[in-house]
Amino acid sequence: MTILHEDKEIIVVVKPAGLLTVGTERDKTRTAHYLLNDYVRKGDPKSRNRVYVVHRLDQDTSGILLFAKSEAAKIFLQENWENTEKYYLAIVHGRLTPQEGVISSYLSENAAQRVYSTPDPAKGKLAHTEYKVLQEGRKGFSLVEIHLLTGRKHQIRVHFAEKGHPLVGDRKYNNHAPVANRLALHARSLAFTHPFNGRRMSFDTGMPEDFVRLLAKL
Repeated sequence: MTILHEDKEIIVVVKPAGLLTVGTERDKTRTAHYLLNDYVRKGDPKSRNRVYVVHRLDQDTSGILLFAKSEAAKIFLQENWENTEKYYLAIVHGRLTPQEGVISSYLSENAAQRVYSTPDPAKGKLAHTEYKVLQEGRKGFSLVEIHLLTGRKHQIRVHFAEKGHPLVGDRKYNNHAPVANRLALHARSLAFTHPFNGRRMSFDTGMPEDFVRLLAKL
């Protein structure tokens, strides 16, 4: 992982697609959390240094991840998460109409861990996804900039799939024939208030190289 910023309170990294944010029952070591814990401990298993998970990205999503280095920093960042600006890039099937807008719905999850929209507010959590089409390809694909106004599980993937424009490479919510080896979703930028000095911090990774190649192919 590329480290974009590190100080006594936080560490900001770029997670590659395919790497888990945190461990699962089957895989506890090949994760961003595990790797960063090992990094801050400098190989000393007895070290008390550790990182705290502030938010997560899906395994197949690449992009910016923010970790805290103390419980207090983690609590501050999570309590102020509504004020954090989160922008993504996605490649979707089809051409969107209108080319910009906000998708809103109540999201729920079934027993198979599949997220879906429900008309019943009592059964789901309200989610808002703002988007803008940046580019349309001749082969029927679109590059979209997404401003994540809320942070629900699989929110972007579900909202675009239900709109009829699933993300390229999405094996869970896309019924189209596979045209990519990775999920075409990248957490491009993050802006937040530093938990210690109160300064506004902003990071932007642009578009990753494999995303550029995929976009050219499509």
